[in-house]
Amino acid sequence: DNDQTSLRYGKLMSQPQPTFHQDNDHKDSTLLYGGALILLILGFVLAYQFVEPAPPKQLRISTGSPHNAYFQYASQYAEILTQQGITLQVDRSAGSVENLQRLADRETDIALVQGGIEHPASDQFRSLGSLYFEPLWLFYRKPLGLTQLTGLSGKRVAIGAEGSGTRAVALQLLHDNGIVMPTVSKPEAESTSQQNSTQLLPISGQPAVNALTSGDIDALFLVTSPTSELIQQLINHPDIELLSFSRADAYQRQHRFLSSVTLPEGVFDLAKNIPNRPIQLLAPTANLVVRDDFHPALTVLLLQAASQTHGQGGMFEQPSQFPSAHFTNFELNSDAERYHRAGPPFLQRYLPFWAANLIDRLIIMLVPIITLMIPLTKILPPTYRWRIRSRIYRWYGQLRELDFRTEQVTDAIQAQTLLDELACIEYDVMQVPVPKSYAENQYNLRLHLRLIRERLERKLIETGPHPGSQ
Repeated sequence: DNDQTSLRYGKLMSQPQPTFHQDNDHKDSTLLYGGALILLILGFVLAYQFVEPAPPKQLRISTGSPHNAYFQYASQYAEILTQQGITLQVDRSAGSVENLQRLADRETDIALVQGGIEHPASDQFRSLGSLYFEPLWLFYRKPLGLTQLTGLSGKRVAIGAEGSGTRAVALQLLHDNGIVMPTVSKPEAESTSQQNSTQLLPISGQPAVNALTSGDIDALFLVTSPTSELIQQLINHPDIELLSFSRADAYQRQHRFLSSVTLPEGVFDLAKNIPNRPIQLLAPTANLVVRDDFHPALTVLLLQAASQTHGQGGMFEQPSQFPSAHFTNFELNSDAERYHRAGPPFLQRYLPFWAANLIDRLIIMLVPIITLMIPLTKILPPTYRWRIRSRIYRWYGQLRELDFRTEQVTDAIQAQTLLDELACIEYDVMQVPVPKSYAENQYNLRLHLRLIRERLERKLIETGPHPGSQ
């Protein structure tokens, strides 16, 4: 009987045993963790639908004439933005009014605009902040002896080209002093006031400066930075004088977009003492204006460029005073408001623009991923362990039943039958694929099977030989 049992067991064990490769060892982990990965990818794709699009690589800014400070400053912005991989095209224009119109027509992305300029589409515009004081200069020929704007009555005055900010503010101040722009049948003609015959001429820039120095006009309005070439030409001309606005406070009360600034004595040339006295000027501010859908990342980048350009201060500005959230007449962009309050975002302080923007855009995707990963990291390992161990532990039910039946064996036939069942179980257990890290559990099961086999073999000896044995 012992020989027959060994023979049957040997036949079972002699059958081809499965070869478990490393791929089989990792099959369960691949299925389980692969499913989790697919779930994360689906969450990633879903979250990506809410990620803002990447900022454009090319922008356009509408400025002014090449001699205008707007054009010069915008060219500096373009050089700074180029270092961050953004191309800024600087477009010439007649001035602030035309800049706003281009912005409304989506012909440009950014407009440099003089404070106090209005537009019918103002509710669609947002200010990124003011950049610097932009004084209103009124130069006149010395023989005129001008002390107030009322003295321009009956004179030839250049107020700036159509579409310029200079023209807009000059007309407001002249209107305050009773000098109005008449309605004429030919707009391109020289405008002549019916009340006082004042000629308000639509010329600006270098042609206007040449007309003033040659005596073709009596006075000239300019709104520009003191660093402008035009200012340098006029402030040093022996026949030209700069008006000091003695009633600057009164103008400031009526027009809140204006500030009163003082041009110090000798600031242009200490040796020649130019100007030879302190001069009071009125000054709107230059503003960066965009549409309400301007990309948030570019808002910060553009303000960083403005900070590099204007942050050192100037003749009328203190260091770090500009760019500023004050002196704006359009609603402040929300991202610009945060920049003025707290500075650039953390990432853009230490990373290149493209990297900071990419991380910032993808942060929103971390929310669903983290939400999924936290429970998955707690659920997957126990699930994997349970799945692997269940392949082994499910045999213990049969093992306990076999152990119980072993105690009730009374003859050799029963013992032999149980040994046959045990041999089949041992064979099946050998075919269970288990990763190497869980092989200990499989060998423990085989050890327990061995213990029962030994008990059955003792029972077989105790109950005597099989009746059919030789």
